[in-house]
Amino acid sequence: MPESLRHAFTVCICALVAAVAVAAAGAAPASREAQLQQALDGFVTSGFPGAVLLVRDGDRTYRLTSGVSDRSRRTPMRPSHRFRVGSVTKSLVATVILQLVAEGKLSLDDTVEERLPGLVPNGDGIKIRQLLNHTAGLFDYLNDARILRPYAAGKLGHTWRPRELVARAVAHKPLFSPGARFEYCNTCYVVLGLIVEKTSGRSLASELRRRIIGPLGLRGTSLPSSPQIPGAYAHGYSTQLGANTPQDVTGISPTVTWAAGGLVSTADDLAVFYRALLGGRLLGADLLRTMEAGLRIGPLDDYGLGLWRTRSLALLSSAQRLRCSAFWGHNGDWPGYHADAFVTKDLTRQVVLLVNGDVEGQPGPKFAQLARLAYCG
Repeated sequence: MPESLRHAFTVCICALVAAVAVAAAGAAPASREAQLQQALDGFVTSGFPGAVLLVRDGDRTYRLTSGVSDRSRRTPMRPSHRFRVGSVTKSLVATVILQLVAEGKLSLDDTVEERLPGLVPNGDGIKIRQLLNHTAGLFDYLNDARILRPYAAGKLGHTWRPRELVARAVAHKPLFSPGARFEYCNTCYVVLGLIVEKTSGRSLASELRRRIIGPLGLRGTSLPSSPQIPGAYAHGYSTQLGANTPQDVTGISPTVTWAAGGLVSTADDLAVFYRALLGGRLLGADLLRTMEAGLRIGPLDDYGLGLWRTRSLALLSSAQRLRCSAFWGHNGDWPGYHADAFVTKDLTRQVVLLVNGDVEGQPGPKFAQLARLAYCG
């Protein structure tokens, strides 16, 4: 073959190989990260200002964002933004209680009356264990319309003292006898916060810093007492206070939930906390098993002591349930915010989703699509 023809033939073959490679690359499925980003974008555009998603697969961690943290300024969401994480707070408060048990300063069978005399009617019949697993029977103070009334009237900075919240709750009759059944109970965790303070002689915020936040290096996590969120944060947008369109409600005082849901945190901090907790770094093996031992609260869910084992995320139907594995952790809802923070028992898979809009009751099919992909791949 003449040299010029051989050269032309070689060039043709190389071009053909390159074209085939390009075509194959174009036909290849999108990467895991690209799939997650597409699902997150779809979820946000279905009706939410923004979101942060952290997904950990083995030793690989994806940190993705979509939308904005501040609608008025159109500030892009960042993975490090802080959010109000609502009832995720309960896992940290429960951990502190169990650490006090480990130190011999409390017993799970201690009664409310023993620890906080006169605070709760029939307090001698309610054990700390029942506060932790929502079987105490106390009325949930958030179901008293007077609690949110100041915020609905525009007084977002209105401050509640913990004992005032408990007083609102016990003005209502108990829902059932202690231990009779499960009924989600924010009042229970306000009482637990007061028990932490009475037992330790320190504020709950101080005990969280000393026992969990400091040792784990959770720099974006705090239990603020004022409406201002420290550091860079995502604004929360909600219609829960009566507005027809989502309003910026970031300034609601965290005192309205305190130990039941006042925590501020980031996706990375929550991931570190739950890995440390389930990995045995915060509690001994016996107490961790006690924390995990759950009551059946639904066909796909069990609730232990401030720790939830789920295949439903409380937002998925049975048809949409997680089919890969059960996950451990907690979720949280606060006006303008939603948080999911879960990890498998073997710590190999983890998901944290933070949203600066109301998700509870209106997740939609895009949430189910995102959840199935993030949790089960």
